[in-house]
Amino acid sequence: MILVTGGAGFIGSNFVLGWLAQCDEPVINLDKLTYAGNLGNLQSLAGDPRHIFVKGDICDEELVASLLAQHKPRAILNFAAESHVDRSIHGPRDFVITNVNGAFALLEAARGYWQGLDDRDKAAFRFLHVSTDEVYGTLGPEDAPFTETTAYAPNSPYSASKAASDHLVRAYHHTYGLPTLTTNCSNNYGPYHFPEKLIPLIIANARQGKPLPIYGDGQQVRDWLYVADHCTAIRRVLDAGRCGETYNIGGWNEMANLDVVRILCGILDELTPKAAGSYLDQIVHVQDRPGHDRRYAIDARKIERELGWRPVETFESGIRKTVEWYLAHDDWVRNVQSGDYLGWMDTNYANRATPERNAP
Repeated sequence: MILVTGGAGFIGSNFVLGWLAQCDEPVINLDKLTYAGNLGNLQSLAGDPRHIFVKGDICDEELVASLLAQHKPRAILNFAAESHVDRSIHGPRDFVITNVNGAFALLEAARGYWQGLDDRDKAAFRFLHVSTDEVYGTLGPEDAPFTETTAYAPNSPYSASKAASDHLVRAYHHTYGLPTLTTNCSNNYGPYHFPEKLIPLIIANARQGKPLPIYGDGQQVRDWLYVADHCTAIRRVLDAGRCGETYNIGGWNEMANLDVVRILCGILDELTPKAAGSYLDQIVHVQDRPGHDRRYAIDARKIERELGWRPVETFESGIRKTVEWYLAHDDWVRNVQSGDYLGWMDTNYANRATPERNAP
C-alpha cells in the first residue's frame, strides 16, 4: 500500500488513476479538497476498494501519523501543494502554510513511522517529494537548462515555498537518514488541469468566446511535460531512484507561451470551428505579473541515464490529446468553473490593462 497526498489535484489524481490502472496495490489518498482538489477527477474509482480516500490536511500531523499506523504504507508520495504563482502573489500565506509547514508535518509523521519499522520494512520505505523547476529561478535565452545541481534562486512566493520544502526533505535525509527522493518537474499539462493555468484557461475561454489573456509579450518560455509522462517518471523514481537524490523531469519541449496559445487556437479551429473567424481573434495581451520568470528549461538526462526514463509524448501529440479531452468533458469544466474560481479570475484580471485585441 502507498499513501498519496494531494491525490485529488491535477497531477496527483492523474498519478492515482494511472497507478490503479496498472497495478492492484491499494492507495490511501489524503487530500484537503481545496478549490483545485476535485473528487470528480476520481469518479471512475467510486466503489473501488483499492482506493481509500481521506479528506484531511497534511499539516495535521496527528491525522497523518494515525493513517500511517493504521495502513502501514511502504511509501509516501507528496503531491499536496498550493501551486499557482499568481495566487501566491495575491496571498502568499496559504503557500507557506501548505508547502512549508505541511511538508514539515508530513516529514515529522513519516520520520516517526519509519523509525518504528522493522529492519526490512525500514530499508524498503520511501518518501517521494514532488516539486517544481521554478525553485531554480529564471534562465536567459542562451543559458544551459536546469540540472539537479543548479543553485536554487526562487523568485515568487510559490517557488520560494517549494524551495523551502525541498530543503526540508534534503535535511531529513541527511540528518535522520529518512529515505527520501525528490523530483523537480517542468510545466505539466493534460486532463483534469484546473483552468487557472495557461492551457486549460485558453481552451475554456476560447470555447466560451472570452478573451485569451497573454501576459506581457507572451515570450515567456517553458518546458512542457504531458502529465501521464510525469506520472510514469515518478513511478520509475519510486521503484529505482537512489535515496537522497533529486531527479529533474522534463518534456524536452521548450516553447513560448504565445506559441502555445497559437497552437491551441489552431487545433480548436480544426476540431470545433467558430461560425466566423479564428480563435486567434480572441487573443489579448494584458499586463504581465510581477517578477515573471522569463524562461525555464529542464535537463532531464540524469533520469534517462540512471533510470531509463524518457517522455513518450511529443508536445504535438500531447497537446492534441489534451484539447480532445477537454472537448469531451464539458461537464467537468463547467463544474470547476464556479464559485471560488470565478471570484479568483475577477481578482487576478480586474486590474490588468487589456489593450486592443492582438491576433498574431
